[in-house]
Amino acid sequence: MYACTPRLVLVPLTREVIAGRLAQAPFTATLPTPDGPLTVTYPPAWPGDLLPLLPARLAAFDPERERWSATLVERATGTAIGQMGAKGGGVPNEAGDVEIGYGLNPDAWGQGYATEAVGALVTALLARPEVRRVTAHTAVTNPASARVLEKLGFVPVGTAWDEDDGDLTVWARAR
Repeated sequence: MYACTPRLVLVPLTREVIAGRLAQAPFTATLPTPDGPLTVTYPPAWPGDLLPLLPARLAAFDPERERWSATLVERATGTAIGQMGAKGGGVPNEAGDVEIGYGLNPDAWGQGYATEAVGALVTALLARPEVRRVTAHTAVTNPASARVLEKLGFVPVGTAWDEDDGDLTVWARAR
């Protein structure tokens, strides 16, 4: 996924970026974009809680499954400040639902970046005729993430449980 928002460039997550992050932190990578090459600095905080999952993600990397995954890059600094994506390669389930996930580096929290980036992702997903609804799960202990979804028109539709995060709220936004 490649998109721009007022303060962010959303660049595709690539095999090279995952390998670079696993090899060292910080690191830089020059990525192709429709607007020309973009040099991105990936700080040690990137990608946050997802770091332990990167080795398995690299081993099973499939560009088609990652096509809706993006790194959030702050335009002003060229720094990677988070990651987001649609699970399952953005392929909707039988009901037309696509689940998203997102996370930001702690130093980017509270500045509206998540709302900006997730808004762009949700708009792109809901523009696809086969996507009826976008869903997300937030930990009950993470009210900031819940506020992001509320600002974007999501409503709570249920609960779930996760071994790592415990009790979750399930959110949805339909067309």
